[in-house]
Amino acid sequence: MSVLSRTLVLTGALVLAATGCGSNSLESGSSTSPTSAPSSAKVSADPALVAALPPKIKSAGKIVVGVDATYRPNEFLQGGQTVVGMDVDLFNAVAQKFGVTVEWQPATFSTIITGVQGGKYDVGVSSFTINDQRKKQVNMVSYFSAGTLWAAKKGNPKGVNPDDPCGKTIGVQTGTTQQQDDLPVRLKKCTSAGKPAFKELPRDKQDQATADLVSGKSDAMLADSPVVLDAIKQTNGQLQQIGQIYDAAPYGYVVPKADTQFAQAIVKALQELNADGSYKSILQKWNNDSGAISDFAVNP
Repeated sequence: MSVLSRTLVLTGALVLAATGCGSNSLESGSSTSPTSAPSSAKVSADPALVAALPPKIKSAGKIVVGVDATYRPNEFLQGGQTVVGMDVDLFNAVAQKFGVTVEWQPATFSTIITGVQGGKYDVGVSSFTINDQRKKQVNMVSYFSAGTLWAAKKGNPKGVNPDDPCGKTIGVQTGTTQQQDDLPVRLKKCTSAGKPAFKELPRDKQDQATADLVSGKSDAMLADSPVVLDAIKQTNGQLQQIGQIYDAAPYGYVVPKADTQFAQAIVKALQELNADGSYKSILQKWNNDSGAISDFAVNP
């Protein structure tokens, strides 16, 4: 999500998959957690990193991760029960450096940080753009860079201009920085200029926002650039990009404030994955290598 930050499955026609992004209450998620496809990377554990694991994780032998599995290609459900995606493959490889596995627990996006703070999840991995507000709540470990991008129906029949969306209906996922930081600025610009306000059409799940655009319920939508580009591809040309990518910012893994040592160890794991080529290989698999970074850090 651009300083500030979710799937869509097609079966001939558009079919909605379970995806998620945001209520303000902490949800329990599914009673039986979906599995995750094993990472294709062959990664060996680093004894120094194993030693840096928090006792709870070391004892369990797994990292419990909160994820909004509706944000293709970064994280989404395959076959209704397997969490897959770029973020999934990469963090599975990170976990291998610590000698543990990952239990992926789908949740609505806006509940994940609360879940990490309360101990429901050990880590949050869900395309979280790093920003000052989130850094006050948790530690964030940078691992990727993405911007914001807009899309409209093919041909942009409503003539939406991202810099002047006044009077249009705009789809967005709830709890994302696009909704919380980007759209309010654009709305104020419209009203200050005496133009009609645009109508915001918020959805808990990104695939719902995409479906609204395909069906014509909204005139345009905005989301993280990898997600919009994938939605254009998955809808077989029914959508198109409008404008250019802007506000590029790093994604971060969400780690409890008290687990700074663990957060720093995750940085080391990412550095090792970058050095052996696994990091770039995983991003390339998902056509996301343009977002690769090398300056992994805690709370950059």
